[in-house]
Formats: sequence, structure tokens, C-alpha cells
Amino acid sequence: MRILTRMLFRYFVPTFLAALTLFVLVIELVDLFSNLVRYLNLEVPLSSIVRVQLLYLPRALNYAVPIALLFSTGYTLGTLYSNNELIAVFGAGVPIWRFTAPLIFMGIVFSVATFFFQEYVVIDTFRSKNELSREMLNITRSFSSTNVTARSPSGRIIYSAEYYNDTNQELSRVLIVERDAEGAFVQRIDAAYGRWNGASWTWHDGTRYFIDPDGASADASEPQGAPILSEPFVTIDGARFSLRPRSFQRNARDVEEMRFDEARDWVFGLRDAGQPYRRALTDYYSRYSFAFTPFIVVFLSSALGGRFRRNVLLLSLLVSLIAAVVYYVTGMVSGILAGSGIIPPIAGAWAGVVLFTAVGMILFRTAKT
Repeated sequence: MRILTRMLFRYFVPTFLAALTLFVLVIELVDLFSNLVRYLNLEVPLSSIVRVQLLYLPRALNYAVPIALLFSTGYTLGTLYSNNELIAVFGAGVPIWRFTAPLIFMGIVFSVATFFFQEYVVIDTFRSKNELSREMLNITRSFSSTNVTARSPSGRIIYSAEYYNDTNQELSRVLIVERDAEGAFVQRIDAAYGRWNGASWTWHDGTRYFIDPDGASADASEPQGAPILSEPFVTIDGARFSLRPRSFQRNARDVEEMRFDEARDWVFGLRDAGQPYRRALTDYYSRYSFAFTPFIVVFLSSALGGRFRRNVLLLSLLVSLIAAVVYYVTGMVSGILAGSGIIPPIAGAWAGVVLFTAVGMILFRTAKT
């Protein structure tokens, strides 16, 4: 079996390296040409363009590895079959799943490596690339928002403001309604503005409305049968007003530019604030499912091994591209469905992985052996 493994990798390694180089170059060129006209119109220096593309290199490598694995696995097995070497392997009583087990194990190793490479390299370089690209193209992005409403994680405090200034972390023309655990009215605060002090909000220049605990009212329409009092204030602060500023930000942040802990806080912060979060949660789960892509493509391509005897290069490349496109389109469609609330976010993130794993298992059962 060791001899068969050496024979397998003798074909696989150079093919994989060549395919990886080719696909990285293609992805880099696609990104370059998508902005090339604007670079030329703005007379962006060549050194800056090169720097942007170098920062994009880890991201391109992350995308190219699964496609290169898919192609090189299919091409290697096709070449072995066309040279009658795979027939000799089958004749020796070695099934296809056992012969390709080293490649499948290598796919698992690549999946683990992809997870950590994404977290510790791709995130930082991709974020730097986007920031530099926006600077070169004079594109500004603001997280300030208008007519924003949010709620505390407990649901007892509702915040509404006409404008949120992300630069100063300030809310303008604020209305806050607080309820108790049973949902009964506790107080209402109308403030001219509020500022984040690092731990909680401080409200300025407004009026506070609250129930008089010692009063009684004959008007049954008044909450709890007691009159509502009001008092003006200069400032009000308190630890309970601790909903973080990111809950009021315009949803312009990209989960792909955040590390896992930052993305988790951002996504669940959106959910706790009562803002749309399904799309962001799907992208967060996709960070995990994408790491399984190298394993999936090797598993699928190994199951297809030995099906091409002629035009191996052309057919392997064609099948690889078709499978890659279908895989990514499946992920996009399931992501859209999850973002729309039709399916759960976790289903939208893992649908492609589960589907193509099942397809690979079916192909292995019908593979030549």
C-alpha cells in the first residue's frame, strides 16, 4: 500500500502545485480587472495596485486551494486510469476508496489548515486590502444610521433615536422606554442626546416620566392605577443602559472581515438588539462550513476517479469547474434562503457540505473498482 501511495502522490503533487498557481493567478486577475478602469481613471500608482493585490493573495489562495484539489485529484486518477495503472490497482484487489484514502486524509488536513489560515492570516490581510482599496478609490463607508431602534438583550429597554453618530458614539433625539419583567411600564426618558462613556449611555437635557409609587388614581387607563409624573434632568446615567454602540450601527459591516470572536459578538449583538441578523448569522456559520471545502472536493473528486480515460486534462478541468460552480452556487442560494428566513441560518451555511457529501458517497458506491 505504501508503494501505491508513493505512486499516487508522484502524480498528484506536481499537478496540484501547477493548478494552485494557475487558479491563484486567475482569481487575482479577476479582482484586478474588476477595479482596473477605476484605478486608471484615478491615476493610482502602480506600487499601490501591487500592494493591494499582494494583500489579496492569501484570500485568493484560500479560494484556489479547493479548486486546485478538485482538479488535481481528478486529473491524477484519470491519468492513472488512461495509463492502465489504475486498472492494475483494481486488479490487485484494492478498492477505489482505499486507494484514495491518503488523498481524503490530505483533504482533512487541508480543511484544518484552512480554518486556522482563514482566522489568523486571511481575515487581517483581506480587511487591510479592502481598507486600502477604498482609500485608493475614494470610497467612504459610514456606520452612522438614521431612525434607529434597538432593544436590550432582556427586552425590557427599548431605544429609539433619530440619528446615531458612529464617529462620536452619540445618539440624537432619543426616546427610551423601560418595562419590568412582566412587561409593565417603568419609565420613559426623552433626551436631546446620549453619549457612550465606555460602559453605558449617559442621557443629556431631557425629561423623565415615571409612575408615582405613592399616588393613586381613579382613572383606570393610567398604568397600575397610579399617576405618571415627569421631571426634567440635565444628565441621567446608569449601568442598565449598557447596550453597546454597535447595536445602533448601520448594518454595513462584513462578517468576512472579522475574527470569529468579533463576528460572534457582532451577530448576536444584532439579534439581541432586535435588528435583522439572519444574513450575518448565516455568514458566521459559513466560516465553519467553508473550512470543510477541501475535504468535500477531494472526497467528491476521488469518487469520480477512473471515469475518464480520454481527454483527461480537458474533462478533469471541465468537471472541476462545473463542480466548483455548482458547489458555490448551492451555498449562495441556501444563504439567500437563510437570510430571507425561509430556512434556518445553520441549514443555509451547511446545505452545500451535506449535499455534496451525500453525492460523494453515492458516487463511491457506483465507482469503478
